[in-house]
Amino acid sequence: MDTKKALKWVLFWVCAAMIFNLGIYFTLGKQKAIEFLGGYVIEQSLSLDNLFLFILVFGSFGIKKEYQRRVLNYGIIGAVILRFIFVLLGVAVVSKFHWVLYIFGAILIISGLKMMFKQDDEEEFDFKNNKLIKLLTNIIPITDKVDGEKFFVKINNVLHATPLLAILVVIEGTDILFAIDSIPAIFSITTDSFIVYTSNIFAILALRSLYFLLVKINDAFKYVKYGVALILVFTGVKLCILMFHVEIQVVLSVAIIFVILLASVLVSIIMKKNEDKNQFSV
Repeated sequence: MDTKKALKWVLFWVCAAMIFNLGIYFTLGKQKAIEFLGGYVIEQSLSLDNLFLFILVFGSFGIKKEYQRRVLNYGIIGAVILRFIFVLLGVAVVSKFHWVLYIFGAILIISGLKMMFKQDDEEEFDFKNNKLIKLLTNIIPITDKVDGEKFFVKINNVLHATPLLAILVVIEGTDILFAIDSIPAIFSITTDSFIVYTSNIFAILALRSLYFLLVKINDAFKYVKYGVALILVFTGVKLCILMFHVEIQVVLSVAIIFVILLASVLVSIIMKKNEDKNQFSV
């Protein structure tokens, strides 16, 4: 998928989400529409960091782009199912034990601070030694080479997994960890299971196209991770201060998240231009 096509599909899914949001506005009211928008923006912004991780995973295994599509498609299907389970469990737990929100808040703050102060070289590690990969090798042998888009192949009548299946396992595993951050973050906006799940799904649907777009412009948005980290910290603080009966309005929360994300994108663009100028002058 080339850059223009990826951009068109990203815009398509964003427009689809906004049309769905209009439907919520006219059927469920303004408040629910704002909650959906807030949840969608949170999920989409947090997914950026997850997509950067996908780029590292595929790069570590040396997987060609034509084989990445199938893995991403299955990864999205898995994410849709996993999010449904996580949302139902999360809403059920929060509705019964409200104090769990404070724990979620603390987790988000810690995750945000870790992301903010994590050095770039800490991200450069060998995914082939991932614990999930080691667990998979204990279940089924893994081949060294990719065989088209196959997840399984038979060698000497013995079933083997291909590196594509190994990558799919890593991606689904990282999505579970990602959901631990993203779903509690949306709980800072709403605990309505319909709003939480649909905002998640619409953000997930754009992930494949967004991934291929980020592959091309990865270096131009390397400071976005700091914006994502700030969003995590903000949503975490928003949940924690509920303990003191202090509540930030949803409209203000969405506005703050928008500003943080936009500022991180602008800073990335400006810094990239400055770096390019310095390289050109040298």
